Amino acid sequence: MDGDTLYSIGELARRTGLTVKTIRFYSDRGIVAPTDRSPVGYRLYSIDAVARLDLVRTLRELGLDLPTIRKVVDRELSLPEVAAAHAEALAAQIGVLRMRRAVLMTVAERGSTPEETELMHRLAKLSEDERRRLIGDFLDAVFGGFHAAPAFAGVMRSMTPDLPDNSEAEQVQAWVELAEMSLDPGFRAVMRRMAEDLAAEQTRRDMTGPRRDITAVVRDQVGPALAAGIDPASPQADPIVAAFTAHCAHLLGRPDDVEFRRRLATRLESVSDPRRERYLRLLAVVNGWPPPESLAPVFDWSVQALRVRTQR
Repeated sequence: MDGDTLYSIGELARRTGLTVKTIRFYSDRGIVAPTDRSPVGYRLYSIDAVARLDLVRTLRELGLDLPTIRKVVDRELSLPEVAAAHAEALAAQIGVLRMRRAVLMTVAERGSTPEETELMHRLAKLSEDERRRLIGDFLDAVFGGFHAAPAFAGVMRSMTPDLPDNSEAEQVQAWVELAEMSLDPGFRAVMRRMAEDLAAEQTRRDMTGPRRDITAVVRDQVGPALAAGIDPASPQADPIVAAFTAHCAHLLGRPDDVEFRRRLATRLESVSDPRRERYLRLLAVVNGWPPPESLAPVFDWSVQALRVRTQR
């Protein structure tokens, strides 16, 4: 190909696939300047204009603005530096779009009111620091005053969501719902009661040495009965109830009487609150953890068994 050959704007359009109007637009802005003009004043371009226009088209398709493109093609800016900066900007835009999509999906699935939609939208727009402050406020409301206890440091870490920068839509949607839950005063009160029970249990454990917690006791002793299909109100359940209530009473340093069983039933009802399990499931999605085991059936069986025997 003859490097000295000059091309009219029409010929350049045929070689690049761009319209004459588009090439004239780029030419008027100095991005692809003509090399010369014909005797009658028509613009003429060298073969270099083809490569330049191909680069311009690529950069435009990638979303770069014209002033930046002009600096790139004129070598005033390094293309790798521009690409890195633009990729970073696109990542931020993608994050915003994921958040918006999560809100819209949640609204569609839940049939949210305008007020709920506004709240979810505000939660979705929070920065990373704002997200951390929101969850920090929730954890303070639940565990305030217990922070110094070693047992609670691990519990608080296990309750903390950490939405990754490259999160999937499912993670974003889970974060929005989880954040909304963390603002619910009723949910905070339920979680606070559980923290207080755990603190009392921890105090007893510190005095008597390491022991399994009540949740583990109930899960291990009631699980087989549930799997075997034993009715919690039946006589076959009596030895199972006697075993786990005796163990829990010993764990807490209380007599295994009717009043203790009533309190234990209330505590297990609190632990089995569906909002707590929902929070843990959402937390697993946000953090990319395996889904947690559902203990609701075990707790429900235990509560039914205790209620029947404390009403006699």
